[in-house]
Amino acid sequence: MELDWEDLRFALALARHGSLSAAARALGVNHATVSRRIERLQAAIGQLLFDRRKEGYRLTDTGQMVLDQLTRMDEAVLSLLSLPLQVEEGGLVRLTAARVLADGFLVDRLGELRQRLPSTDIEMLGESRLVSLARREADIAIRLGQPKDSALVGRKIGLVGYGFYASPTYLAELAEGAPLLFVGFDPESDFVMEAAWMKREFPGQRVAFRSNSQTSQAAAARAGFGIALLPHYLAIDDAELQPAPIEAETPRREVWMLMRKDLADKPRIRAVAEEIAELFFREGDMLLGKI
Repeated sequence: MELDWEDLRFALALARHGSLSAAARALGVNHATVSRRIERLQAAIGQLLFDRRKEGYRLTDTGQMVLDQLTRMDEAVLSLLSLPLQVEEGGLVRLTAARVLADGFLVDRLGELRQRLPSTDIEMLGESRLVSLARREADIAIRLGQPKDSALVGRKIGLVGYGFYASPTYLAELAEGAPLLFVGFDPESDFVMEAAWMKREFPGQRVAFRSNSQTSQAAAARAGFGIALLPHYLAIDDAELQPAPIEAETPRREVWMLMRKDLADKPRIRAVAEEIAELFFREGDMLLGKI
């Protein structure tokens, strides 16, 4: 069988994490995908790389040799990523993302991009509506959820996790018997994934503050209106918000980067796209609330 280089990334994740489920979470896939990739890689090499034991997956001698090679490859890739990108042309790159993602995550973390691409200017369009790439309203779009437009070049770059957060004052009141109150979306926002999820999981629950803006919802939670379902990046480093004791498996959303096919190879756009993809990879644990 022909070796698929992408399978090596799955082997490296399994070796580092020791279980299919942990490797799957790190890669943003399901455990069956990891298992299938490992089986295909072993078939291509013709030898077992892992022994499956009760305590997890352990490398065979052959697997250890492969891991040593993969580790060197991984270090080489990281070294390449640390090199200054040589952009053939400067100029303007227009980005669009949901306003909460733009204001609450992206903008604060674009300083390294500025240092590495000093000749490139950035225009950020934080929009609730879908800015059109086809009409050249933007060069790169960051979207939540897998895109359906096959005319665009799409790439999954991360996962956003959600959690329940509230102010310390409200959580203290709740512990003393205060009624359970939520902060959520207005009735016109039922099309939003988080709004639909809350309506399905907590039907009939009182919502003390409603807004179509998650930034406003976070502010309302800080003010003590109740518990808000927020993306972790918006709340995890906020000293005025704490995780709330709500027993529920909260949702996750895929993050996709989209470009028009005729723009994907333009040097300045490709360079910015790679910087953004690396940013989401670097902040992967924080986006899932793991730190």
